Amino acid sequence: MPFNITTLSRVAMPVSQAEGLKILERDQFRCRYCGLDGKASFENALVMSVDFDVPRAHKGKKAPANLVACCRPCNMIKGTRVYENFEEAKKYVLARRQELRRVWETKFSQPARPVHQI
Repeated sequence: MPFNITTLSRVAMPVSQAEGLKILERDQFRCRYCGLDGKASFENALVMSVDFDVPRAHKGKKAPANLVACCRPCNMIKGTRVYENFEEAKKYVLARRQELRRVWETKFSQPARPVHQI
């Protein structure tokens, strides 16, 4: 069992490829937070992973009941926070995604330019 230098405690081993595939199959290759379909495109498949509902950093177990299919953006947003239940985690992740989208659109999205007719 690996040692977490930050918390000075042991954490569960990461999920193996075979274990991860079982979780992705169980959840039909769909992110349990945002609903991204990992089977819709190769690009979507590349960002799929498995998330610990209760994070390993907080002694979350590697049991299937504690694992969910998840896209990497949602996994990064959730981080190592602990929630009362999965629905609370999902609510936080979706709200944060919306917030990040608004910031991105304000910064990078440009209004549609009118088409000049000749």
